[in-house]
Amino acid sequence: MPIRTIPLADRFAMTAPVTPDQLCDYLTENGIAFHRTDHPAVFTVAETAPHRDEMVGHHTKNLFLKDKKGQIFLVSAEAHARIDLKRLHERIGGSGRLSFGSAELLLEKLGVTPGSVTAFAVINDRAGDVTMVLDATLANGDDVNFHPLINTATLRVSRDDLLAFFRSTGHEPLIVDLPVPPDGQNG
Repeated sequence: MPIRTIPLADRFAMTAPVTPDQLCDYLTENGIAFHRTDHPAVFTVAETAPHRDEMVGHHTKNLFLKDKKGQIFLVSAEAHARIDLKRLHERIGGSGRLSFGSAELLLEKLGVTPGSVTAFAVINDRAGDVTMVLDATLANGDDVNFHPLINTATLRVSRDDLLAFFRSTGHEPLIVDLPVPPDGQNG
């Protein structure tokens, strides 16, 4: 079944962020299969541990970042990936070191709040201001798990369906091997 993109005029006509139910409807309408697992609210990767046994595939973390010129990046990586944030800009084409975007900017650009950052949030980036960065580890063919715009559920999709979703929203992902910090440093 071909992927249906949101017509440009319709994307800009919509002003409210897409809801989790609307996201699931969009996935279904576009032939993107998913499995939903509901769970208590989780705000960190560590808090997801009790729920992972029932969810197969890669578990993820998502970083909302901006560079010194204001370019915005959404970086999705394997949940326990160590990422060298001091060098990440070199790998993804950022201008200078990256910092975390504010909660206000996150809500404005992706329509989600801290704790609910997810690759699916690019559906709310109607202006195309956000560069979607996907850790190459997540593009290896295994299923991936992301929140559906809220942190009380997780959706599992195939890698191919995730890529089709990105493309249907106008976000061709930048797939990169994320830099790892030198030994002894947190990431």
